Amino acid sequence: MSSQHSTSPNGMDRTIKRRDRRPLLAVAAIAAVVVIGGAYWALSDPGTSFTLDGQRIRTAKVERGVYEDYIPLRASVEPERTVFLDAIEGGRVEAILVEEGAFVEQGQPLVELSNTTLQLDVIAREAEVSEQLNNLRNTQLAIEQNRLSLKSELIEIDYQIARLSRLVNRYIELEGNQFISKNEYEDAVDELAYWKNRREVTRESQAQDEKIRLAQIEQLEASVAQLEKNLSLARANLENLLVRAPRAGQLTSLDAEIGESKSRGERLGQIDDVDRFKAVALVNEFYLNRVRIGQRAELEFDGERYELEISKLYPEVQASQFEVDLKFTSEEPDDIRRGQTLNMRLVLGDLSEEATLVANGPFFNDTGGAWVFVLDPDRRVAVRRDVELGRRNPNSIEVLGGLVDGDEIIISSYSNFITVDRLFIDD
Repeated sequence: MSSQHSTSPNGMDRTIKRRDRRPLLAVAAIAAVVVIGGAYWALSDPGTSFTLDGQRIRTAKVERGVYEDYIPLRASVEPERTVFLDAIEGGRVEAILVEEGAFVEQGQPLVELSNTTLQLDVIAREAEVSEQLNNLRNTQLAIEQNRLSLKSELIEIDYQIARLSRLVNRYIELEGNQFISKNEYEDAVDELAYWKNRREVTRESQAQDEKIRLAQIEQLEASVAQLEKNLSLARANLENLLVRAPRAGQLTSLDAEIGESKSRGERLGQIDDVDRFKAVALVNEFYLNRVRIGQRAELEFDGERYELEISKLYPEVQASQFEVDLKFTSEEPDDIRRGQTLNMRLVLGDLSEEATLVANGPFFNDTGGAWVFVLDPDRRVAVRRDVELGRRNPNSIEVLGGLVDGDEIIISSYSNFITVDRLFIDD
């Protein structure tokens, strides 16, 4: 430490001590290093920490337990078999013969429609059939008349041939004795040859004409058959204007009003089989590869346990869900009704088994089960850690790796701090 002398007002010298500033400089240097280091850490690793109110999180410890492999299902009751009523032919509603909700028998008339176009079509087709039948009869008559005409002509030709043959034979004898002239003999021979040639031509003409007529008859018969078939279809369509029950059951809906026009194929209602029911449920797409036909489900209803199984699986995913049908394998509850909601459990595994478990929570949807925030023993800091999670049910998740018994993790939502690596927990 250096000193300096000075003269006091009374003439006496005194020594002035100067402060040593080296410790202050050292402290300032350390503080600067800390600030610079903190700034560097913050700039080089932005968004890696977050301060969180400890009262706003939920935590759970990893521990051994019995894992039950199931998922909850919220299903609605529907008839096992449903038949829809559609208007096969469109028309105007003339009469409603039953009330909605009534029980109907197979073939029972339900709704009566009218359609002028169909009625006119049937009349037109009947006229076509009549016309073709008349054509067929006329052709058959012409063939018969032609056959009789040709037969009569052949009779005449045969008569002439027979007459001329006898005449020629006589002329041969007479011409040899010179009782007739040679010209008379030759005329008779030529006339006989003429009638013989005419007979051959007439037979050929008859055969050809009969073949043509038979082809016409075959064509007309086919045309008549087709027209009669079309007429039968038109009459059937006309009969379809009277809508009948395709099967017995309950008419649970009927959308028709008198005077209303219905288009072809338009839905009129439906008939449900009320003797057997099924359950229809939506399942999260996460379980698509684990759900299969024949899988067992359990239902608690009015204090009784009932069993069902998946009877049909619809693999099309909509809004992150797919649909399954379940049928009862045991007796159905007596009091279930169409549209009723049932809460059941779909069993994914055959047996309950010992496993390392952690409570289920919203965190799984945020991370997909790839990582979690693990609390330190003091519950003041939570650090991000990669994990391997397996099966899960509504209550617990199977831990396959990354966590050990006794670890405590945050199981509430990570949505507000999903990009950070470290959480500071305030009391």
